[in-house]
Amino acid sequence: MSRLGSALASILLLTVGLVVLASPAAQALPGAFQKQTVFSGLNHPTNLEFSSDGRVFVAEKSGLIKVFDSLTDTTASVYADLRTQVHNFWDRGLLGMALHPNFPADPRLYVLYSYDAVPGGVAPRWGTAGATDDPCPTPPGATGDGCLITGRLSVISPTGAETPLITDWCQQHPSHSIGDLQFGPDGMLYASGGDGASFNFADYGQDNLTSSDVTPDNPCGDPPSPVGTALSPPAAEGGALRAQDVRTSGDPAGLDGTLIRINPDTGAAAAGNPNAGSSDPNVARIVAHGLRNPFRITNRPGSPEIWLSDVGWNTFEEINRVAGPTSAVSNFGWPCYEGPARQGGYDNLNLTLCENLYAAGAGANVQPFFSWNHSAKPAPNDPCPAGGSSASGVAFYTGGAYPDSYDGALFLSDYSRSCIWVMTAGPTGLPDPATIRNFDSGIGATELEIGPGGDLFAVDYNNGTVVRYLYNNTPPTAVIGASTTSGTAPLAVSFSATGSTDADGDSLTYAWDLDGDGELDDSTSATPSFTYAQPGSYVVRLRAVDGKGGQGDASVTVNVNNTAPTATINSPTAGTTWAVGQTITFSGTGTDAQDGTVPGSRMKWTLVLHHCPSTCHEHEITTFTGASGSFQAPDHDYPSHLELRLTVTDTQGLTDTKSVLLQPRTVNLTFQSTPPGLQLGFNSEQTTTPFTRTVIVGSSNSISAPSPQTSSGQSLTFGSWSDGGAASHNITAPASAASYTATYAPTSGGAGLVAAYAMNEGTGTTVADSSGSNNNGTTSNTTWTNSGKYGKALSFNGTNAWVTIANSPSLQLNTLTLEAWVNPATTGGYRTILTKEHASGLSYTLYSSADNNHPSTQIS
Repeated sequence: MSRLGSALASILLLTVGLVVLASPAAQALPGAFQKQTVFSGLNHPTNLEFSSDGRVFVAEKSGLIKVFDSLTDTTASVYADLRTQVHNFWDRGLLGMALHPNFPADPRLYVLYSYDAVPGGVAPRWGTAGATDDPCPTPPGATGDGCLITGRLSVISPTGAETPLITDWCQQHPSHSIGDLQFGPDGMLYASGGDGASFNFADYGQDNLTSSDVTPDNPCGDPPSPVGTALSPPAAEGGALRAQDVRTSGDPAGLDGTLIRINPDTGAAAAGNPNAGSSDPNVARIVAHGLRNPFRITNRPGSPEIWLSDVGWNTFEEINRVAGPTSAVSNFGWPCYEGPARQGGYDNLNLTLCENLYAAGAGANVQPFFSWNHSAKPAPNDPCPAGGSSASGVAFYTGGAYPDSYDGALFLSDYSRSCIWVMTAGPTGLPDPATIRNFDSGIGATELEIGPGGDLFAVDYNNGTVVRYLYNNTPPTAVIGASTTSGTAPLAVSFSATGSTDADGDSLTYAWDLDGDGELDDSTSATPSFTYAQPGSYVVRLRAVDGKGGQGDASVTVNVNNTAPTATINSPTAGTTWAVGQTITFSGTGTDAQDGTVPGSRMKWTLVLHHCPSTCHEHEITTFTGASGSFQAPDHDYPSHLELRLTVTDTQGLTDTKSVLLQPRTVNLTFQSTPPGLQLGFNSEQTTTPFTRTVIVGSSNSISAPSPQTSSGQSLTFGSWSDGGAASHNITAPASAASYTATYAPTSGGAGLVAAYAMNEGTGTTVADSSGSNNNGTTSNTTWTNSGKYGKALSFNGTNAWVTIANSPSLQLNTLTLEAWVNPATTGGYRTILTKEHASGLSYTLYSSADNNHPSTQIS
């Protein structure tokens, strides 16, 4: 081997790929497109904004706003810290951000976040002053009664000072929180907000008020029921129906499930809004409603149109177009509609707000511009998995280095599927749904934004990165070579960037961070050296630049007298199972060869819910700090499970993470109807009986029995549920399998037999209804005889014997004919034969009369 070969062999080559590492589902980008990581090391980034002076602002869900000096800056500074204001829990957090159109000349930055306070209150509500870990205790329970908060739209100054403009959302459950911010071409500010309702069941504000509740039923005060009382259909206006609140005039309008257009100076309704003259300030602000979770919004360039990505429930995702924000208020129909069709779970409830919307016919609600079913793939040969879906980013390409065919194209992303699609413009200039195709996969994007040069940028929430899509320029691949990566101080290390490559053959320049301070200012050499005099862990970074906008990053950690700590989870163990609301305790330890025992202050626990309708996606619920603690298992639809992660950090910044998966206990619930084959509602669906569903023990589920229905040409009316609940009510999943039966009877006023009692059973205490309507009776103090008119019959003692028939809608006396064959043993007075009581106190009775020995009637 030559001396040159020996020298190269002594250098450890550590390759860190420039291109984002893709999941197994990832596919190649369209021809000549490349993806590069611009920023990394972010903590759950949610939003991205570009300033004309080159700065880049990134919002993190916790409430931190970071700013990079340029796209080549590797170390951000904190622009504002809102963590003590933000309720960073589950899907809540700092989600919306926008720069003033004249930024930085007008240095206002706008934010929209989940505010840790009840409507009209001050922070903190659920956290502790100064704390950044945001809990939701039980009671009330995040998915039980919900930890009530509000939303806040504020202006942030360059000094970090906050000026609130609007604090007027009512958010009960931990998802469908506030959404996004976007300036329109006229300089007015648009803001979106979710309905704040439950994602587990059809929520119209009906959760049961108990003595342990912290959050009352109907906490947002939606009429006609006052705060503290449960709502019931059809008059309900709570829960998801808050998205239709602008249609009700009996109370001040809320902003849940809406898009508003406001003056960015004052927060008041913008001039030109359809209802700008309304005395209700929120009605004046609203330009669209009937939205479930309008997570992201954008403006279509060259038009006044505002486009929204609206996250659906269990069936459809939507891209909605507000064509004329100043001409009419758009109603996109949620919760009465989901996607292009009625929403079965809410349709079942016969809610007045929805029934009136259905009756208004076509045009009363705006159809989505584009929607995709969870079980389908929107694009031909789509590599992204079907199943769980959540519409996330939305952005229009405005021109640049991309092919001309992309001009006016709409990019849209689905966080749950880890997918980005592109829809090119049609002859009208609008995106043509027939052209949709896959653009990228394997990236959970929560934001799409067009940046410098017209390139598309995506915020990768799970990986903590911002990526850029380049065309016709392959970014270089940066490779670090290091003579060693560990040893005792003083430690001399020789580095090399000569293994870096560029597929286009461009010449590369280099910038190094050798001392681990985060700044690429230590060397521009291809082969620098550095001596580490002090113990510690040093992250060495290399950036290779091709001079055409492409760059590649690589990093390696040099440990001097230092090794990583070890995390250990003592409890819960991997075999632990849970039911909703169950308290789960956890404890762990951290050890380090240099530090010894890691204290609780450097032990972080993260509770993650994996939702797995087909492929799994994550929802970070909350975090805890300390060596031990506890949490209550949350409610969610099945299949889903929990993961508890423990991360310990030593004094040098090295970490170790361990995790344990916690599976739920499940139960099968069977739903039947009498007669069979009718439609019943279960959470989001409307399904023909009989059917069985698997749910998590302790979960809350809504069931409903639509009425009337038709079977075999006969109109049927709901009578009762086997559990005694109302036609629409919630059930808590029991620990063992259970069956729920909805009983129907022929509709009142219709022809036909509704009940018939031959009373010829001969044994037992049940008098069977032979009509098939299941209006069975129960005997009291009677005996059986063989001497009835048509065979066996009941014998009554004349004093305290009777047959009781349960009340049923089919047994209404205004149209009911009663007929009975009786044979009184004696005729020495009146004998009660049949009795039907009325709610007003009236009693309809059929007697046997002594004078003529046949039945008579009397109303008393």
